[in-house]
Amino acid sequence: MTTSQWQEINNQEDIENLMSLFGWFHDSCIKGLYMWTDHYVNKDLSMSISAKRDHRVRLLIQRQNTNPTAIELIFDELIQLYINPSPENYDSIIFGATFLHKDGLFYWADDNEWSPDKENKFAEVNWICSKKVKWRDANDWIGETLRYGPKEDKE
Repeated sequence: MTTSQWQEINNQEDIENLMSLFGWFHDSCIKGLYMWTDHYVNKDLSMSISAKRDHRVRLLIQRQNTNPTAIELIFDELIQLYINPSPENYDSIIFGATFLHKDGLFYWADDNEWSPDKENKFAEVNWICSKKVKWRDANDWIGETLRYGPKEDKE
Protein backbone atom coordinates (compact mmCIF):
# COMPACT_ATOMS: atom_id res chain seq x y z
CA MET A 1 0.00 0.00 0.00
CA THR A 2 1.30 3.43 -0.87
CA THR A 3 2.07 5.64 2.13
CA SER A 4 3.09 8.94 0.54
CA GLN A 5 1.42 12.11 1.74
CA TRP A 6 -1.20 13.73 -0.46
CA GLN A 7 -0.04 16.94 -2.16
CA GLU A 8 -2.74 19.52 -2.87
CA ILE A 9 -2.61 21.18 -6.28
CA ASN A 10 -3.75 24.77 -5.89
CA ASN A 11 -2.56 26.59 -9.01
CA GLN A 12 -0.70 26.37 -12.30
CA GLU A 13 2.67 26.53 -10.53
CA ASP A 14 1.81 23.38 -8.55
CA ILE A 15 0.78 21.73 -11.81
CA GLU A 16 4.04 22.70 -13.54
CA ASN A 17 6.04 21.27 -10.61
CA LEU A 18 4.20 17.94 -10.87
CA MET A 19 4.47 17.90 -14.67
CA SER A 20 8.23 18.43 -14.43
CA LEU A 21 8.62 15.81 -11.69
CA PHE A 22 6.61 13.24 -13.67
CA GLY A 23 8.23 14.01 -17.04
CA TRP A 24 5.11 15.61 -18.53
CA PHE A 25 3.54 12.12 -18.37
CA HIS A 26 5.79 10.98 -21.26
CA ASP A 27 5.78 7.20 -21.83
CA SER A 28 3.08 6.63 -19.25
CA CYS A 29 -0.27 4.86 -19.14
CA ILE A 30 -3.47 4.91 -17.16
CA LYS A 31 -3.31 1.76 -15.01
CA GLY A 32 -6.59 2.29 -13.18
CA LEU A 33 -9.48 4.68 -12.74
CA TYR A 34 -12.13 4.57 -10.03
CA MET A 35 -15.13 6.89 -9.59
CA TRP A 36 -17.35 7.16 -6.51
CA THR A 37 -19.95 9.39 -4.87
CA ASP A 38 -21.46 9.92 -1.43
CA HIS A 39 -24.73 8.36 -2.66
CA TYR A 40 -25.80 4.95 -1.35
CA VAL A 41 -28.80 2.79 -0.51
CA ASN A 42 -29.38 1.94 3.17
CA LYS A 43 -30.36 -1.51 4.47
CA ASP A 44 -34.01 -0.34 4.62
CA LEU A 45 -33.68 0.55 0.90
CA SER A 46 -33.92 4.28 1.54
CA MET A 47 -31.49 6.34 -0.47
CA SER A 48 -28.90 8.66 0.98
CA ILE A 49 -27.88 11.39 -1.44
CA SER A 50 -25.79 14.51 -1.32
CA ALA A 51 -26.78 17.87 -2.73
CA LYS A 52 -23.09 18.75 -3.11
CA ARG A 53 -20.94 18.02 -6.13
CA ASP A 54 -19.76 14.73 -4.65
CA HIS A 55 -18.30 12.77 -7.58
CA ARG A 56 -14.61 11.90 -7.23
CA VAL A 57 -12.12 10.05 -9.45
CA ARG A 58 -8.92 8.25 -8.46
CA LEU A 59 -6.45 7.83 -11.30
CA LEU A 60 -3.33 5.64 -11.16
CA ILE A 61 -0.67 6.49 -13.76
CA GLN A 62 2.49 4.43 -14.31
CA ARG A 63 5.44 5.45 -16.46
CA GLN A 64 8.69 4.09 -17.89
CA ASN A 65 10.94 6.22 -15.69
CA THR A 66 11.84 6.54 -12.03
CA ASN A 67 11.34 8.94 -9.15
CA PRO A 68 8.39 8.57 -9.29
CA THR A 69 7.46 5.65 -11.50
CA ALA A 70 3.78 5.84 -10.53
CA ILE A 71 1.49 8.52 -9.13
CA GLU A 72 -2.08 8.55 -7.95
CA LEU A 73 -4.32 11.57 -8.53
CA ILE A 74 -7.69 12.35 -6.95
CA PHE A 75 -10.02 14.68 -8.80
CA ASP A 76 -12.61 16.00 -6.33
CA GLU A 77 -15.86 17.83 -7.08
CA LEU A 78 -15.85 16.36 -10.58
CA ILE A 79 -17.24 18.49 -13.41
CA GLN A 80 -16.58 16.19 -16.40
CA LEU A 81 -15.07 12.78 -17.03
CA TYR A 82 -14.60 11.74 -20.64
CA ILE A 83 -13.16 8.31 -21.41
CA ASN A 84 -12.46 7.07 -24.92
CA PRO A 85 -10.72 3.68 -24.86
CA SER A 86 -8.13 2.98 -27.53
CA PRO A 87 -9.50 1.03 -30.49
CA GLU A 88 -8.42 -2.51 -31.19
CA ASN A 89 -4.82 -2.85 -32.42
CA TYR A 90 -3.83 0.54 -30.93
CA ASP A 91 -1.86 1.15 -27.77
CA SER A 92 -2.77 3.44 -24.88
CA ILE A 93 0.63 5.01 -24.34
CA ILE A 94 0.58 8.60 -23.17
CA PHE A 95 3.34 10.55 -24.94
CA GLY A 96 2.53 13.80 -23.13
CA ALA A 97 -0.37 15.19 -21.11
CA THR A 98 -2.20 18.47 -20.69
CA PHE A 99 -2.70 19.60 -17.10
CA LEU A 100 -3.95 23.11 -16.46
CA HIS A 101 -5.84 25.38 -14.10
CA LYS A 102 -8.32 27.66 -15.85
CA ASP A 103 -11.26 29.70 -14.51
CA GLY A 104 -11.09 27.93 -11.15
CA LEU A 105 -11.15 24.44 -12.69
CA PHE A 106 -8.46 21.80 -13.15
CA TYR A 107 -8.17 19.94 -16.45
CA TRP A 108 -6.09 16.83 -17.12
CA ALA A 109 -5.97 15.07 -20.51
CA ASP A 110 -3.79 12.27 -21.85
CA ASP A 111 -2.71 14.34 -24.87
CA ASN A 112 -0.37 17.34 -24.75
CA GLU A 113 -2.23 19.17 -27.53
CA TRP A 114 -5.69 18.94 -25.94
CA SER A 115 -7.49 22.09 -24.82
CA PRO A 116 -10.88 22.59 -23.11
CA ASP A 117 -11.49 25.36 -25.64
CA LYS A 118 -11.11 23.10 -28.69
CA GLU A 119 -14.23 22.60 -30.71
CA ASN A 120 -13.63 18.85 -30.90
CA LYS A 121 -12.62 18.27 -27.26
CA PHE A 122 -14.64 15.01 -27.13
CA ALA A 123 -12.59 13.36 -29.88
CA GLU A 124 -9.98 10.70 -29.09
CA VAL A 125 -8.64 11.97 -25.77
CA ASN A 126 -9.39 10.91 -22.19
CA TRP A 127 -9.88 13.97 -19.98
CA ILE A 128 -11.02 15.00 -16.53
CA CYS A 129 -12.22 18.35 -15.15
CA SER A 130 -12.71 19.03 -11.44
CA LYS A 131 -12.69 21.78 -8.85
CA LYS A 132 -9.97 20.16 -6.71
CA VAL A 133 -6.98 17.88 -7.33
CA LYS A 134 -4.36 16.22 -5.18
CA TRP A 135 -1.66 13.66 -5.92
CA ARG A 136 0.80 11.33 -4.24
CA ASP A 137 3.76 9.14 -5.12
CA ALA A 138 2.62 5.57 -5.77
CA ASN A 139 5.96 3.92 -6.64
CA ASP A 140 5.04 0.74 -4.80
CA TRP A 141 1.94 0.39 -7.04
CA ILE A 142 3.95 -0.41 -10.16
CA GLY A 143 3.13 -3.54 -12.15
CA GLU A 144 0.01 -5.35 -13.28
CA THR A 145 -1.81 -5.63 -9.93
CA LEU A 146 -5.15 -3.83 -9.95
CA ARG A 147 -5.44 -1.42 -7.03
CA TYR A 148 -9.07 -0.32 -7.35
CA GLY A 149 -10.76 -3.71 -7.43
CA PRO A 150 -10.29 -7.40 -8.21
CA LYS A 151 -9.63 -8.70 -11.68
CA GLU A 152 -12.76 -10.10 -13.26
CA ASP A 153 -12.65 -13.52 -14.83
CA LYS A 154 -12.43 -12.95 -18.59
CA GLU A 155 -13.92 -16.33 -19.53
